[in-house]
Amino acid sequence: YMLKMDIWQKDMDRVIPSSAVYWDFIWDQKMRRQEQGRMFEERNSALYYKFAGDDVEHLSESGNDEEKATTSLKWIGFKNQFFSTAFIADGKFNDGIFTSRSLEEDRYLKQFHAESTIDYDSKEPQVAGFNIFLGPNSYPLLSSYDDDLSGDQTLDLDKLVPLGYKFFRWINTLIVIPVFTFLGKFFSNYGVIILLLTIFIKLVLFPFTYKSYKSQARMRVLAPQIKEINDKYPGQDKVMERQRLTMDLYSKAGVNPMGGCLPLLLQMPILIAMFTFFPSSIELRGESFLWAKDLSTYDAIVSWDTYIPLITPYFGNHISLFCLLMTITNLIYTKINMQNTAGQQQMPGMKAMMYMMPLMYLFFCFTYPLAFSLYYVISNIVMTAQTQVMRKFYDPEKMRKEVEAEIAAKRKQEKRGVKNTTITVTDPKTGKSVEKNLSASEMNKRRLEYARQLDAERYKDERTVPLSELDKQDKQ
Repeated sequence: YMLKMDIWQKDMDRVIPSSAVYWDFIWDQKMRRQEQGRMFEERNSALYYKFAGDDVEHLSESGNDEEKATTSLKWIGFKNQFFSTAFIADGKFNDGIFTSRSLEEDRYLKQFHAESTIDYDSKEPQVAGFNIFLGPNSYPLLSSYDDDLSGDQTLDLDKLVPLGYKFFRWINTLIVIPVFTFLGKFFSNYGVIILLLTIFIKLVLFPFTYKSYKSQARMRVLAPQIKEINDKYPGQDKVMERQRLTMDLYSKAGVNPMGGCLPLLLQMPILIAMFTFFPSSIELRGESFLWAKDLSTYDAIVSWDTYIPLITPYFGNHISLFCLLMTITNLIYTKINMQNTAGQQQMPGMKAMMYMMPLMYLFFCFTYPLAFSLYYVISNIVMTAQTQVMRKFYDPEKMRKEVEAEIAAKRKQEKRGVKNTTITVTDPKTGKSVEKNLSASEMNKRRLEYARQLDAERYKDERTVPLSELDKQDKQ
């Protein structure tokens, strides 16, 4: 995909004045529409350029834009959703003027224009040289051009693939793309690859999901006691007292009220990373799965030509079955998950917000690549199955007794004024490190023994009588 172009001159002194020190580089292109969804393809088409030894910038994808670069550039590129063309200078472009204009034509998306200058020497036979990239926006391919380069010499052509902001881009480049590429070596159906990728991600997150479910199960056990606190201290004037008693109850029961949010906090960055990965993955272009013919765009099971206000501009003239399945499975999982969460009576607004989220995804994803909807459907099914399986392992009555026993033990300690300390010791039988819970008196005894050992080590050379003999003399 990389072509070499060199410009040579011979006997040009009769055409070009010897005083010329640079020549103009002018590039115009009307970006042709190639994909099914115009709206989404237009969002992923833009003019890119890289500053020499610096970062990559681009014009706005969402409308008309113009920029002027006053420092040297390494390359200039025009890209659409899945393909790019880039002129990479052997030396440098001196500057640049770039414009991007949206077109209303059916066959074209945008009009790109780039102007720059390149140093010219009338005495040199080779005027300029370029490497021209003409190929797919494949992250493994584009990043491979930097394998033998380092520092300011890197091309950073992989920035032509929009994978989100830094943190989300790291998730895609370090986790998602390597796993996706690895699975692609063994499976030819990308629907199956997305299925396996989703299961892999859920297995990685399962320990956190398990911990979250355990925390939610404990909170359900505490729900009656929390209700008693709310009934005993009603009204806005007793909010602080209610919160203090509730947090005290959580502390005694060993419950973190934010524990249920941990999987959500971990899943959101991955979800956002996938949200940017699937539209940029050329591997999905033209790949079919079940009834869908192309994983890189929406699946239109029903379509029409009539313009419908408010619907056509945002949803398009079609119905996407995978998007509907995503919304349905999301609503089911939300309902099941809310049944595991205590305190819904105290947060009625939270319930409405949780049900609004799936409907918001429906709004955003109706014209989105169905690969993302497929990922979300599988993810919802896996999480629902995990929740149902974990319910079998937690007996509510047994959990209630455990929590009540922990609360009773801590209250007993508080009455005695005893605070236990957990330390790590070596088991003399197994030689392994284990945790041991010691009372305050036991801790004081261990500290005294340790102090005596230090004292013996420090003054052993100054003593003429062993410590054991001194103890006997003291007793006498």
